[in-house]
Amino acid sequence: MSDALKEVGDYVEAKRADCVLGWDIAHGELNVDVAPSNIKGFVDFLRTDPTCRFSTLVDITAVDYPGRAKRFDVVYHLLSMFQNHRIRLRVSVREDEMLPSIVDVHPSADWFEREVFDMFGILFTGHPDLRRILTDYGFRGHPLRKDFPTTGYTEVRYDEAQKRVVYEPVSLVQEYRQFDFMSPWEGADYILPGDEKKPEAK
Repeated sequence: MSDALKEVGDYVEAKRADCVLGWDIAHGELNVDVAPSNIKGFVDFLRTDPTCRFSTLVDITAVDYPGRAKRFDVVYHLLSMFQNHRIRLRVSVREDEMLPSIVDVHPSADWFEREVFDMFGILFTGHPDLRRILTDYGFRGHPLRKDFPTTGYTEVRYDEAQKRVVYEPVSLVQEYRQFDFMSPWEGADYILPGDEKKPEAK
């Protein structure tokens, strides 16, 4: 499988040097780093080229790296059912940078791109209806950004007196957060009671 994927990697790099910044193989999938401005044309090439035929868009997601200048990696997963290959495209973008929508190439990208916009705040130019899809209207922030507070900014509850749902600022303050430092999930480097090793029999 890796030899076949290596051939595909060499092929797309040779054919589309204007798009491909680099590639590697990991976990049985071909990973290709793509220039942001060329993502739409490259996805179309992968779909129509007879050697590739990556006709199925499986998913679009993103990863947040707040410490980087190019904060986000937008990740596209494609499948070639004809060649039985998978490919992962990575596009690195700045927080204020927009990506071209690929809805014209893969109509199924519509909701995927809306989800990435909703969760990360990444904008897709040319999208026919770019609005939130998982959070409510008027929601503040983008929940999968690493600087988004775990409590959120507002809380929603039903008010019995008003007989409606009300939105209020989160009132939880830092002093009330409890940390169980005896829990192994907190990364303690000591042995909890009952976890001691029994002495070896002589």
